[in-house]
Amino acid sequence: MQDRSFFVPALALGLLLGPAVQAGIMRDVLEDLHIVKTPPPAAPAPGEQTPPFQGFACCNLHYDGRAISDTNYAGLPMIPAGTPIEVVSYDKHKANIKVDGKPLQLSQDKSAEIVALGTWVNQVVRKDDPRPHIRTYPAAVQEAIREGKVTLGMTREQAIVAVGYPLPNETITLDAPVWRIYHARREPFDLNFKADGALGSVSGDDSITSVVVYQPQKSASGR
Repeated sequence: MQDRSFFVPALALGLLLGPAVQAGIMRDVLEDLHIVKTPPPAAPAPGEQTPPFQGFACCNLHYDGRAISDTNYAGLPMIPAGTPIEVVSYDKHKANIKVDGKPLQLSQDKSAEIVALGTWVNQVVRKDDPRPHIRTYPAAVQEAIREGKVTLGMTREQAIVAVGYPLPNETITLDAPVWRIYHARREPFDLNFKADGALGSVSGDDSITSVVVYQPQKSASGR
């Protein structure tokens, strides 16, 4: 019979950590108890990098302790788009990485059943540095990205750089007119794109939209 004596301390540890870490710990415990099964790793797609490899943050990534979750809660501390990232190894639904020499993990907390780990990691950690391209964006868009926020008129590409990819279980395709993004756990907001692909509005609770939509600073003269 499987020894479950470690279940309670593992659960207690999870409660002391953030939501992203909790989700990863609980899934690992269930897998170790054979309550859920880990699917075999998918074969790399053509052109997909496999560990170890060097790359760059595709977009603004947010971390909770040592975990960068696929939920990418916008209210958490931020790793700016273009930051160099070393992908060291894969482990179940996680990728062990280093950012500025510090060990962190990319954690598939919500999308593991939909997207292969390697595919997701290669989406988040790009081969090419996005910063030269970001510098071609309009000034207001660049400033919004630096603050980890969105601004009306952004393209889908620019919105990804600013707040990351939406979860594929909630936004089935990036061509969808509405993307569900999260500021924090149970604090969603929606990016509503117009037919021409520009961001037309941001909907959600006012307390959330007020902090995720970039507001240009007024000049000292008030103009």
